[in-house]
Amino acid sequence: VLLGSGLTVLSQPLMYVKVLVQVGYEPLPPTLGRNVFGRQVYQLPGLFSYAKHIVKVDGRAGLFKGLTPRLCSSAIGTVVHSKVLQRCFLGGCSPPDASFPLQPGTSKKEPVSSLEQVLKETSREMVARSAATLITHPFHVITLRCMVQFIGRETKYSGTLSAFATIYREEGILGFFAGLIPRLLGDILSLWLCNMLAYLINTYALENGVRARHTAWGGAGQAGGGVPFFLLQVSTMAEMKSYSQAVTGFFASMLTYPFVLVSNLMAVNNCGLAGGLFPYAPTYSSWLDCWSQLHREGNMSRGNSLFFRKVPAGKRYVWE
Repeated sequence: VLLGSGLTVLSQPLMYVKVLVQVGYEPLPPTLGRNVFGRQVYQLPGLFSYAKHIVKVDGRAGLFKGLTPRLCSSAIGTVVHSKVLQRCFLGGCSPPDASFPLQPGTSKKEPVSSLEQVLKETSREMVARSAATLITHPFHVITLRCMVQFIGRETKYSGTLSAFATIYREEGILGFFAGLIPRLLGDILSLWLCNMLAYLINTYALENGVRARHTAWGGAGQAGGGVPFFLLQVSTMAEMKSYSQAVTGFFASMLTYPFVLVSNLMAVNNCGLAGGLFPYAPTYSSWLDCWSQLHREGNMSRGNSLFFRKVPAGKRYVWE
């Protein structure tokens, strides 16, 4: 929990800028710069320029708006995730079985990387993540609205407890779960994509490659030096598996980013803040309506990158 809280504090300015960009708020005009290929293009302000503008307006403390509810969300989510995983393992989602340890390790009956094992692990993780997301989503909504207040200089959501009272008074219980469905769908799709792609890579690319090498060196291994060579290959394969998990996680997050964007926009849409109203966004009737309009405008990846932000032709941005 402490480590997670520390990472949350460090990443707060990054998330703050990202959320404002997702909403479509551009406080600075485009400038002439160069892209990664060295060509001159008009670019929207990047992370550091955006952060400097926030500091200029609100001071350094302004970069940490919405930190308190986000810390609450992180801490509660970590505890809920851990408790649900334990409950699932002890008798909920899948019965305890020595063949399927909770953490990767040596299996007596079948290899840990078997498809059945991956499905069990991913199902448990899906339930735990979904429970944590469901319980902490009200804090997520408050965090986003505290950040978006920067656009209209409002103070409507000035404290966590008062924000709960404001949302309940104006929107009822459902207000705490604005944007929940696309967020849940995005988390679930990202998790399954990541784990299944990692399984395919680890099973059919890495493990088969190591077996082929070991077979080719089998004769030499029995003569001498084969066992150390095999252990070296196993060690290398373990490292490659960890890399493949990171790569597939990044790839899955890229594919499911539109769900994150739509969820965040729905959490602040028509909530009484300038950032949730025209010209930044129309009033969406549902998250599918939001998705459809973003798709028509070509804004499905808005906020995905905070560097080398080229000004796309035909897209609508608002700056002061």
